[in-house]
Amino acid sequence: MGFHGKVALVTGAGSGMGRLASRQLAEQGKLVAALDVHTDGLSETALGHEDSIRKFRVDVTDAAAVEAAVKEAENELGPIDRVYNAAAIMPLGKLVEQDLAVIHRVMDINYHGLVNVTRMTLPGMLERGRGDMILFASMAGWVPTLLMGAYNASKFAVVGFSEVLYHENRGKGVRFACVCPPPVATPLLDQGRATSWPKLLDETPPIEPQTVLEEIEHTLERDDFWVFPGRGTSLGWHVRRWLPNLVWWQIHRVEGW
Repeated sequence: MGFHGKVALVTGAGSGMGRLASRQLAEQGKLVAALDVHTDGLSETALGHEDSIRKFRVDVTDAAAVEAAVKEAENELGPIDRVYNAAAIMPLGKLVEQDLAVIHRVMDINYHGLVNVTRMTLPGMLERGRGDMILFASMAGWVPTLLMGAYNASKFAVVGFSEVLYHENRGKGVRFACVCPPPVATPLLDQGRATSWPKLLDETPPIEPQTVLEEIEHTLERDDFWVFPGRGTSLGWHVRRWLPNLVWWQIHRVEGW
């Protein structure tokens, strides 16, 4: 891993990608501020790594709570050298049928939560002239899909925010990575399966979380910004950009409506 710092902050650390990142960092001798709203999940993440993983029960949509957690983490562990903005939810459904509160909640966690964490951690990195800011978007932030409108909107927002953030802060010592994976084999997919699952996702076998984490490191070491892990992911991005009608034709063909 190309992380040369000491302290990392990970959101969504109670499961999935956040859990894996937290544990691997701890195994490498790093200190981790693990943030999640689910205390049981955080306890499972920290199991066996209690000396390295400091648990913070935080709702990332609460800017004041995020600010307090960041201050406490830096007081206890030291300056934050890396951030994994991994917190997300993924309930799916038709936009005119999905509960309005759910649609807003998706945006609040997936986008506004990421903004809160970034605003509370990035200024310190910029002041110190070092650090890694890792922002989790998705291929869903590039390729819209039936039944995924709310999730698509949140990840499109992350893509736009992350790209501008990177260009506003180039050359200041902080490395940025916007991560755009296809479906990943984490519990996040279970939320979609429990609501409205697009047939298209059955044609895209999920990749392993480890693949995503490894590609993040390779991308940062190359001093690149976009992270497209998984076979064919970059090709899918190009097809969406240059042949959008073909993409929609395929989506409607698979879904049958």
